[in-house]
Amino acid sequence: MNGTPRVLVAEDDARLAGMLTELLASEGYEVVVAKDGQRALHLGLTEEVDVIVLDRGLPIIDGLDVLRRLRASGATVPVLILSALGNAAHRVEGLDGGAEDYLAKPFDIDELLARLRVLRRRGASTGSAASAVRFRGGMLDVGNRTVVTAEGARVVLSERESALLEQLARRPTQVFSRAVLLESVFADADDPGVVDTYVHHLRKKFGRDLIETVRGLGYRMGSAS
Repeated sequence: MNGTPRVLVAEDDARLAGMLTELLASEGYEVVVAKDGQRALHLGLTEEVDVIVLDRGLPIIDGLDVLRRLRASGATVPVLILSALGNAAHRVEGLDGGAEDYLAKPFDIDELLARLRVLRRRGASTGSAASAVRFRGGMLDVGNRTVVTAEGARVVLSERESALLEQLARRPTQVFSRAVLLESVFADADDPGVVDTYVHHLRKKFGRDLIETVRGLGYRMGSAS
């Protein structure tokens, strides 16, 4: 990939898509636009981009379905959902679907740009990490953000799920406090509750025994992991 960051904007509102294109171009991005979900899925699988800005309410294929298909196909590009559906349930649904971040409309331009910078930094650091981490329940491919379980199943993770699992699995006997995990894995967040949320996500995918809660101290890999 060349030195110019590329972003795929999947947005069917022509006025908003134009505004985002102009804004991101002024920030040094090369912008690719998709006006429907079918086009977004095609570009997400065939174009080399650093980040995707994805609307949920796309025609032909819903944005959340686009995201799920991208992840099922092994695409690991960071995705920020930009949607008018912004309550807690919608955000959880989007993050569970494989998005790294979720921003509700209307949005603050400076916040959007900051979140995109964070996603680009995470993508770069993930690319330089060791390629695989083994744990008793399977193997995490860090670059592809996928786990192959002991039973042979392949599970695609979001960027944050992968980063949290990697942190715990690399030091399986160490107890990590929520404060430490917040700083090392969720540097852009300020609410320790985000750690609990992603522990819940991983347990939902791999079973409650994957991660052990050490009362009053924090989390570590479970004895069954």
